[in-house]
Amino acid sequence: MLDNLSQRLARVVKTIKGEARLTEANTQEMLREIRIALLEADVALPVVRDFVAKVREKALGQDVLQSLTPGQALVGIVNRELAELMGGKAAELSFATQPPAIILMAGLQGAGKTTTVGKLAKWLRENLKKKVLTVSCDVYRPAAIEQLRTVTEQAGADFFPSTPQQKPADIARDALQWAKTHYHDVLLVDTAGRLAIDEQMMAEIAQLHAQLKPIETLFVVDAMQGQDAVNTARAFNETLPLTGVVLTKLDGDSRGGAALSVKAITGKPIKFVGVGEKLTGLESFHPERMANRILGMGDIVSLVEEAQKAVDEKSAKALADKLKSGSRFDLNDFLQQLGQMKRMGGLSSLVDKLPAQFQAAAGQADMGKAEKELKRMQGIIHSMTRAERAKPDQIKASRKRRIATGAGVQVQDVNRLLAQFDQMQSMMKKMQKGGLAKMMRGMKGMMPGGR
Repeated sequence: MLDNLSQRLARVVKTIKGEARLTEANTQEMLREIRIALLEADVALPVVRDFVAKVREKALGQDVLQSLTPGQALVGIVNRELAELMGGKAAELSFATQPPAIILMAGLQGAGKTTTVGKLAKWLRENLKKKVLTVSCDVYRPAAIEQLRTVTEQAGADFFPSTPQQKPADIARDALQWAKTHYHDVLLVDTAGRLAIDEQMMAEIAQLHAQLKPIETLFVVDAMQGQDAVNTARAFNETLPLTGVVLTKLDGDSRGGAALSVKAITGKPIKFVGVGEKLTGLESFHPERMANRILGMGDIVSLVEEAQKAVDEKSAKALADKLKSGSRFDLNDFLQQLGQMKRMGGLSSLVDKLPAQFQAAAGQADMGKAEKELKRMQGIIHSMTRAERAKPDQIKASRKRRIATGAGVQVQDVNRLLAQFDQMQSMMKKMQKGGLAKMMRGMKGMMPGGR
């Protein structure tokens, strides 16, 4: 996410942090690097000018010049201004209305609007414990209604059926009545998109907005469109009273300047960002956390939140109790840990939220290869019997051949897994004895693809 911008600004941050004294010359050089980095990331030119001007004004202020660590003080200014550029504080959804709270989703075709409806339905269910109903008013795109039905079922929410023969206004009216009589907390309305903005689409969505009076009108936009994304958001904002923006495919674009421009241009906050195709790939947008990530400082808070969601508290307590009792860590426990890592979004998702120095270390390993290795490890363990998982010591040559055949791998792969498990088991023994420093040293080279 925003790889090029992050790498460039992280280098600038590293340079200015080390400055014992700030002069007009080195401040100008730093601002020049920031300007180039933002323009290369496809941030709108007026936004870049305004941002650089604000940083320059504060960089030459007395607080920075008289600071014992002026370089670090300047990094703090860049960080705060970057967060302010993206909205300052996280903007939450509003539910201050008589249920059901109606959320109208708008956007162009291909922006990932229908998938985002499914992601949002899942997010609302799991994070806010809301009873959600979805409905599609897109009667033009082939299979749009069926697509929403599928993602809604996957999200565990309720779906209100519609047909291409119906009028969008009639569908919306019937869905709202159903949501009221069946006590739904939230009604998510998916609307029709076009390949480009046209009068018919705008008139239809304006009519739906007037009819439904939604508490939230979210504009879904593809971050990979760059400046077009911002221009489209502005056009929709002139027709509809938008309350927020959802940026999709942020992980697929190395520039991603739309994330930095859209709030400044439209005045509407980014409420969510979409990453990946899975329904779990929707994150609340926190400007300050994103600023930290862009400057190479990582996003440890989001990492901890993901860990809390992914970790099964019962199984974690059971493992802790097992280790306290002196029982050995076995392959069933190892498989459980791999599964929790996968639920957190895999290695690449975890690395993306780490500070730059840890990302650089992780970058020495091929993340794609490491992800495949994790799946291979799970497949190998699944090919073992319960007795073998509980007592790996009994896995000798003939068993290894059978396990390798069952998992579709080589015997060497089974040997490698068992060697990594031995390391993990040894680390767990050190934990039991309270040797945290020894345990941390034991973790070196533990991750697939690491050394």
